[in-house]
Amino acid sequence: MHDGERIRTAACSCRNVRLGLAGEPRRVYACSCMECQRCTGAAFSYRAIYADSAVVSQEGETRSWRRTGSSGQWLEQTFCTTCGSVVFMRAEALTGALSVSVGCLEDQEFPAPTKLHWPGRRHRWLCLEGVSEAP
Repeated sequence: MHDGERIRTAACSCRNVRLGLAGEPRRVYACSCMECQRCTGAAFSYRAIYADSAVVSQEGETRSWRRTGSSGQWLEQTFCTTCGSVVFMRAEALTGALSVSVGCLEDQEFPAPTKLHWPGRRHRWLCLEGVSEAP
């Protein structure tokens, strides 16, 4: 524990990149925009936003790739140089925080997303029970 807080570790597929996070996320969300679909290779991304201060450790070699989102602001995905897993991302609009790929946390009890961003881009079969849709 870190000052009484739970520590979770996000790790890439090959386990070379590890990110230690203290406490609970600010928010948990899903996103079905086309960029998240491309990034994950799935119908949506599942991510948790943590304050920068929640990062207690970072190991392994990463690279980052920055792109411009539909809002005109940048988004930067950080991935393992060996296996390519996107462990976390940062965004111009997300000051002082990062968005962690929940699948990298290996925690079956992790909270469900509370909101689906870009619902108009979701696959027709996708139904996230109890998850509200962002406008």
